[in-house]
Amino acid sequence: MYSNPVIRGFHPDPSVCRVGDDYYLATSSFEYFPGIPIFHSRNLVHWRQLGHVLTRESQLPLARKNDYPSSLGIYAPTLRHHNGRFYVVTTNVTSGENFYVWAERPEGPWSEPVVIEGWGGIDPDLFFDDDGTVYLTGTSQYRTEPEGIYQAELDIATGKLRSERRLVWTGTGGSSPEGPHLYKIGGWYYLMIAEGGTEYGHMETIARSRAPQGPFEPNPHNPILSNRSTDKPIQATGHADLVQAPDGRWWAVLLGIRPVGYPRRHHLGRETMLAPVAWTEEGWPVVGTEGRIEVDNDDGTLPPGQPEPRLERDSFDGPSLAPEWNFYRNPAPGSWSLSERSGWLTLYGQACSLNDYGSPAFVGRRQQHFDCEVETRMRFVPEAEGEEAGLTVFMNEGFHYEIAKTRREGKPLLLFRRRIGSLAKTEAEIGFEEPEVVLGVEAKDVGYSFYYRGSDGEKRTIGSGESAMLATETAGGFTGVYFALYATGNGRACAAPARFDYFQYVPSERI
Repeated sequence: MYSNPVIRGFHPDPSVCRVGDDYYLATSSFEYFPGIPIFHSRNLVHWRQLGHVLTRESQLPLARKNDYPSSLGIYAPTLRHHNGRFYVVTTNVTSGENFYVWAERPEGPWSEPVVIEGWGGIDPDLFFDDDGTVYLTGTSQYRTEPEGIYQAELDIATGKLRSERRLVWTGTGGSSPEGPHLYKIGGWYYLMIAEGGTEYGHMETIARSRAPQGPFEPNPHNPILSNRSTDKPIQATGHADLVQAPDGRWWAVLLGIRPVGYPRRHHLGRETMLAPVAWTEEGWPVVGTEGRIEVDNDDGTLPPGQPEPRLERDSFDGPSLAPEWNFYRNPAPGSWSLSERSGWLTLYGQACSLNDYGSPAFVGRRQQHFDCEVETRMRFVPEAEGEEAGLTVFMNEGFHYEIAKTRREGKPLLLFRRRIGSLAKTEAEIGFEEPEVVLGVEAKDVGYSFYYRGSDGEKRTIGSGESAMLATETAGGFTGVYFALYATGNGRACAAPARFDYFQYVPSERI
């Protein structure tokens, strides 16, 4: 028995490969840095994050272009293993480049990017054929080509195309054909893609050919996967990747969402799901339960395992941040430190705030459970007007809530603020002279409650906000909610350091 999602929170577009008895999986990361979290498992259910693929700014520049919204950065990586090397091919939508990196070990270090010149679109896939030919498959170039799936041969040593770019399949008529993966199974080349857009009409379709370049014959029973037009708790299923287990059985990893409330909204982001794959006598795959994905799954063929220990309290005692943590875009030099004060995370606020399309001093981790509590102890003595530091529940620049300490009219105070699109309001301000304060958030599926504790230890609620206002259906974009520690000078660099003694994340849900 296992339950979906197998990787909770904002982990979309999963791609998987198997090496012996080990499985490795990578997901999209968009504007967060480091990029492309990578995981390991022995049974496809219990995953441990090894780290990230893109850990250097030279691999992942995320400086925002002038008029582009959030949710740029890394889209839909494909992870493959060939001849002793791991490869990840992906698109940095911020820079507009498709590229791949490689490593001898999934933990890295990973190479500098090999940019694929002359290749447009997004969601690239690598397929290594038996004769040594490498095929690159991806989407059309936005607004400049007919919509569909394109392919070319690739020189994997240089990143140069070895053939013309050609349209190989337009899909079944659903919007946004994307997320292609090419496989060779039983003498057939299967091309599996996502259609319908990554919303409630999302679905997975498949076609096959005797040749890798087609022509591709669609499955007469498409789609092979979709939870659309159902009341199932998992929705928007699609963008799948297939893997064969050592026992010969096939499995699919895919993305899905778990909306709450009515009308339905989701704020945890698109999460990684797992489903069994059966094959018909005609040689077509059937994903899940007749194409539907369930929360609870009873399948005894996977090896047993135990969930990875969860990092519930981070005391910032190590030389580096745990892999759960991310920056928002590339962090500014000098904006953070684990060594300036041992056992504390130090942030120096930048001129940009949480409202700006820049790189604020921001260290955050995904919200992965509807019901959970987060807490941090902060030492911060603002020296100048507008200096600010605290704890935010953050979807993007236009949609976030925070509890923070600041200085206004020469006096230190605590505030609770909500930003919902063009509407921003400071809901509460409380004078607070103490240098240290405990800040916390209690999360439920429908909302958040913010509290603080001073030296007397008494918990005091300061405000609340609905999760629906941070949901994708409201805020837009492709990411999920983060809990983050932050600091800002609100227009100028912050002289006073904000120091965080610990960060605690305790879920009420134990699966």
